[in-house]
Amino acid sequence: MARYTGPRCKLCRREGTKLFLKGQRCYSSKCALERRQYPPGMHGQGGRRRRPSSYGIQLREKQRIKRSYGLLEKQFYNFYKKAEGSKGITGHNLLSMLESRLDNVLFRSGFVGTRSQARLAVRHGHVSLNGRKVDIPSQRVKAGDVMAVREKSKLIPQIKFRLEKVQPQTVSWLQVDSNKLSIAVDHPPRREEISLPFNEQLVVELYSR
Repeated sequence: MARYTGPRCKLCRREGTKLFLKGQRCYSSKCALERRQYPPGMHGQGGRRRRPSSYGIQLREKQRIKRSYGLLEKQFYNFYKKAEGSKGITGHNLLSMLESRLDNVLFRSGFVGTRSQARLAVRHGHVSLNGRKVDIPSQRVKAGDVMAVREKSKLIPQIKFRLEKVQPQTVSWLQVDSNKLSIAVDHPPRREEISLPFNEQLVVELYSR
């Protein structure tokens, strides 16, 4: 499975906004973007900044969304093509599909701190879907599906820490049971239920060029 393995804090600094790729660290004074509010690289600090073009604005928005969900270019583009071929607004379809990934659902439940931790948990077979073990993070859930942490995996340090120290998040399209460590999908996520400060229309415009 191809994935980004470089420094995650550099991605936030490059995009100029917090992508929350490091969990609780992003909320603390250790956040790299808080300490160095300029792009990474030798030309980042004090470098000459040009006014971005319309293409540059669209590209940066696409990179923000793609990196937030931890996808590479080909993976992200495949999701876009599926969204484009589905009924409804392409941008809304895209975000709904990304939110419906197994790793994102586990992250939204609050059982893990980051999407990368969620992806690792799924890949290692710590999660079941409708009673069957799954190990594909990109698999999408649908209304009525029940996702759960497997019995033998409930003592994983990251999950145990989250349950003891952090309250599970409240997501309107998910029903989270912190006692059973299960997540029931009430309905597919709608755009108004996805609290992300992204402008997905810019991505549609970028790929429509």
